[in-house]
Amino acid sequence: MFLKVHTDSPSPRHLKIILEHLKTGGILIYPTDTVYGIGCDMHNSKAIDQLLKIIEKKPSEANLSIICSNLSNISEYTLPFETRIYKMMRKAFPGPYTFILNANNKVPKIFNTNKKTVGIRVPENNLIREIVEEYGNPIVTSSIKDVDDILKYPTDPEEIQALYGKQVDLIIDGGPGGQVASTVIDCTGEEINVVRVGKGPVDIF
Repeated sequence: MFLKVHTDSPSPRHLKIILEHLKTGGILIYPTDTVYGIGCDMHNSKAIDQLLKIIEKKPSEANLSIICSNLSNISEYTLPFETRIYKMMRKAFPGPYTFILNANNKVPKIFNTNKKTVGIRVPENNLIREIVEEYGNPIVTSSIKDVDDILKYPTDPEEIQALYGKQVDLIIDGGPGGQVASTVIDCTGEEINVVRVGKGPVDIF
């Protein structure tokens, strides 16, 4: 299904369609504040398995993150972290950043992997945050890739439909996507490290 949605103020009818797809284990492609993402309900193991097949990654290889609507429920999936990290996240979110944190024991069970870390996203995109808020729990997410290594990320929803339309359940057209992924900040060690410089500027910290 291909659904054109107004990202700033999605209609109740469109939100209902999107939430129904999540509830029934659907794989969705959606706009974020960076590149288009692909994701599903984080508590649906069959959906996560299907997601991994689509992005052609083993659980141990996939750098899956979770999209939250805000910072209030992050502690459900992470080990306690320092106040300075929380303050950084308060500055960064919502925005084009992924924070890697130490995961609690829920995450390996959800992702079917032995990974001890989890990426956290709160994008500056009203649509995806509203979807997560209405749904009631985070969604697992990854970036969609283009077959063209030069472009790397597809930006045109109709091109995305051509690439992924037969593999996913719903593609949300939120207009042209970006070509620059999120800035990734690793907060799992003693030192905080920027492991990928992306769309989010690091000088705000």
